[in-house]
Amino acid sequence: MTTRFLIALAIACTCALPGVAIAQDYPTRPIRVLVPFAAGSTPDVFARIVGERVSATIRQPLVIENRPGAGGMVATEAVARAQPDGYTIGVSITGPLVNNTVLYRKMSYNPFTDLAPITLGVHQPNVLAITPTLNVNTMQELFELLKKNPGKYNYASIGAGSLSHLSVELIKAKTNTFIVHIPYASSPAAVTSVIAGDTHIASLAPLAVMPQVQAGKLKALAISTPQRSPLLPTIPTFKEAGILDVEATAWIGVVAPAKTPALVIERLNREFVAAMREPATAEKLRAQYMDPAPGTPAQFAAFMQEELKRWGPVIKRSGATID
Repeated sequence: MTTRFLIALAIACTCALPGVAIAQDYPTRPIRVLVPFAAGSTPDVFARIVGERVSATIRQPLVIENRPGAGGMVATEAVARAQPDGYTIGVSITGPLVNNTVLYRKMSYNPFTDLAPITLGVHQPNVLAITPTLNVNTMQELFELLKKNPGKYNYASIGAGSLSHLSVELIKAKTNTFIVHIPYASSPAAVTSVIAGDTHIASLAPLAVMPQVQAGKLKALAISTPQRSPLLPTIPTFKEAGILDVEATAWIGVVAPAKTPALVIERLNREFVAAMREPATAEKLRAQYMDPAPGTPAQFAAFMQEELKRWGPVIKRSGATID
């Protein structure tokens, strides 16, 4: 056999591998991006800002599909069950990707084995906001009110296992107070409930609450990051309010079905990372109080394990379980 023939044969055999064949031409059609919350939620805004840039560079549309439900697990499970060809991916958050593995007695998918991390997307501080009708101005005043009235007040979240749920549960444990948990399908719905007086407190991403704070419909008392945010310099941290060890961010990540070809994951990672590092896109994200944090798939996988170590014990101490 000639050398030329052997080279041609090697190339032909390589192209016959399914993953390589897919990756060579990928993408050749639109990519669905499943979002686990309604339009206007922070994962939705993230997906649309970054997706617009990715679409421009890969010359294929990223079609955003909102599938709210079960605190984000409906869409995240749909990603896990999708064909692993790179044409269905998703964005998701800490609950469906990490915390629900501890919170739920049984899950229909395993985020650590049924999903392939693409990249961490953004970090956001959670802002604890209240209805002005509570007539308190600081966290200490809020604690005093809650201690005098155990069970009288409630808080809204975007679902069990979310940071909006667990951050308040941790505050409850640290301050020995009792507040009733009321889950909603999205951050806009949770905020609307506080404004309407159906609930009294919410710990949510800034994008969800700050417009209402600025309009005087909500009052911001603290944020969940270790230091004050340069985007929210007037709002004190939970540490400043005297609650130690309540440090967390409401992060968003990009995932694909497990068994998606490695070359496709690499391409998606490259495109999403480049989009978030592009100055105009990064500025759009920061304008929505989102701090870009792109990285490798391995780094995102390691971060998910770190979050499990952080929040798993909190969930177990709280005694919260869901069948």
